[in-house]
Amino acid sequence: MIDTILGSKRFMDQTFVEGTRVSVTWIKAGPCIVTQIKSPEKDGYWAVQLGFGERKSKNTSKPLRGHFDKVSPNFSEKDQKYPKFLREVRLSEEPDVKVGDVIKVSDIFSKGDIVTVTGISKGKGFAGVVKRWGFAGGPRTHGQSDRERAPGSIGQGTTPGRVYKGKRMAGRMGRSRVTVKNLMVIETKENEGVIALSGPVPGTPRDVLIIKRIGKGKLSDLVEETPIVVAQEFDETKETEGSVENKNVKPEV
Repeated sequence: MIDTILGSKRFMDQTFVEGTRVSVTWIKAGPCIVTQIKSPEKDGYWAVQLGFGERKSKNTSKPLRGHFDKVSPNFSEKDQKYPKFLREVRLSEEPDVKVGDVIKVSDIFSKGDIVTVTGISKGKGFAGVVKRWGFAGGPRTHGQSDRERAPGSIGQGTTPGRVYKGKRMAGRMGRSRVTVKNLMVIETKENEGVIALSGPVPGTPRDVLIIKRIGKGKLSDLVEETPIVVAQEFDETKETEGSVENKNVKPEV
């Protein structure tokens, strides 16, 4: 059975699990249509291509329209809309779905499931090495007023006479593929096709996400134990006697 579905981030909220406040992210998950199935004989591995979202026919290229029309000839006739996103999900064995099947959130997820979420992180523009890579910067003293957030040396001299590929330097930060692991399904709404996951997920609202179920958990794991406060008794007589005794003690000279 396929254990992955496509979705889009909606908004963050909070809920309570047995008195413990938990931050959640609401995600519109599915429905996804199976647009292609890959097999080891032809492609070397098992995989399922899923389509998610909606896009007008005029905004879809002709090659993609031909690809979708093979799945369902009624795509263009029905509502002039095609799937907006396509993602491939690899499988270890032959899937039990066929081209044209629709996968809903209730077919995969239930409360307490452990999932991983993959998406494209938010873009943060051009950033220096301190913000982008966590460099410490140069010293603030000895007259080096312009070295505090500088990268420092970026290589050697004559040998090798160049900067190595992959050198961590200033550049555009964010908009990279990020996977967040071990999130838990807090709530599912089958009628609306949305789920609530514990914690934040990468990307901006309406960005496409790949949600994969990796195990089963319990909502009770999110409950935090309330600290027990022990009341301390206060004896006024002992406090008074101690203060009197302290007054009678003469300081040493």
